[in-house]
Amino acid sequence: MNPVTPQTSVDYLPSVAGEWDVIVVGGGPAGATTAALVAEYGHRVLLLERSSVPRFHVGESLIPETWWTLRRLGLLQQLTESAFPRKYSVQFVSDGYRESAPFYFDLHKPHESSVTWQVIRSEFDRMILDRAHELGAVVHTSAQVIEVLFDGDRATGVRVQLKNKNGTRTETTVSATVIVDATGQSAFISNRRRDRIRDPHLRKGTIWGYFRGAQRDSGRDEGATLIMQTEGKKSWFWYIPLPDDLVSVGCTGDIPYLFGKDTGTPAESFARELARCPAMGRRLTAAEQCGEFLTTRDFSYYAGTGAGAGWLLVGDAFGFVDPVYSSGVFLALKGGEFAADSIHEALERGDTSAARLGQWQPLYKQGIENFRKLVYAFYATDFSFASFLKEHPQFHSNLVDILVGDVFKPGVGRMFDAMGGIEPPVAE
Repeated sequence: MNPVTPQTSVDYLPSVAGEWDVIVVGGGPAGATTAALVAEYGHRVLLLERSSVPRFHVGESLIPETWWTLRRLGLLQQLTESAFPRKYSVQFVSDGYRESAPFYFDLHKPHESSVTWQVIRSEFDRMILDRAHELGAVVHTSAQVIEVLFDGDRATGVRVQLKNKNGTRTETTVSATVIVDATGQSAFISNRRRDRIRDPHLRKGTIWGYFRGAQRDSGRDEGATLIMQTEGKKSWFWYIPLPDDLVSVGCTGDIPYLFGKDTGTPAESFARELARCPAMGRRLTAAEQCGEFLTTRDFSYYAGTGAGAGWLLVGDAFGFVDPVYSSGVFLALKGGEFAADSIHEALERGDTSAARLGQWQPLYKQGIENFRKLVYAFYATDFSFASFLKEHPQFHSNLVDILVGDVFKPGVGRMFDAMGGIEPPVAE
């Protein structure tokens, strides 16, 4: 068991009987945010989460623009009082050892939102789910949705298997005016519609684990996220400080490169790449690994259709982009906020059409594209951010805007025109 895996778990097991305005399927940050804010508007919300809580999840680093949604959720004080390390900056390492100066977010934007947190996701996700409950959403965990029900093209409810208080399970159907798919990369609706569009340039895999006693920088750099490319950009490491002297360390690269038939075990592949990244090796010299290595294979993708009559997608169910810039939690929170406002407007108007429910998605997709293009530049073997900024210093603020998550800002993507048609090589 890994040190951030919840030792105990509990269930919310209320009755789901009744009439619902909205059913949210999935209790991660996107689903919980949507449920919390729609319930705060006064609508009847049922959230169905298939796991007990808290649940383990990777993706611990919050970028600054998460602050605004967290403020709206009323969670800032709880986070401020938590043991989560403060994150003031991100620092990049190229070719395994060449360290850039840190990007201090508050130098770009002198506001309290520029200091964020490195979180343990099981605890952080539980905060948002509990907040949804506090704001009036009915939360039922250990609830396995089997089917989204449709009347023609219109979603009308779900068929779900529920855990009861005595430990038995029963199957029932529940109706609602709007169904929100927040099932993460399971992407319940789009997978069943065969409507997922994968990015052939970003077929990546990750090997990660947790270490205690790793070297940390001092002062305000102690909680910094470090992104370290190995020699030749074959792979990259993340380094994310957590409470209790723990550090999350992961290595990401093309799937055939990390998991091919001649690469050995995940531990052997990790060790091979660590040898090609002296800057990371130095930080782990005296560290002790806690638990086993974990692996995942990440395919960046979009859903072809993000909303329909009576249904919409949020978070990773809508789309997923490579984790290098820690954008996942931000996009989940912001997408949940956008979705909640559109759902409220749709219910108030009595118009739950695809156009009304999905009106926020073009802007949201534009923001994802800004992250995606920056990811392409990161992986491109013939591109250097330092050289680009030396030639185009006017785009420094655009770059930092995207790093902090200000990806919906008008004109922030103009720098990509100056970069040209950057695309990383397709994994073989």
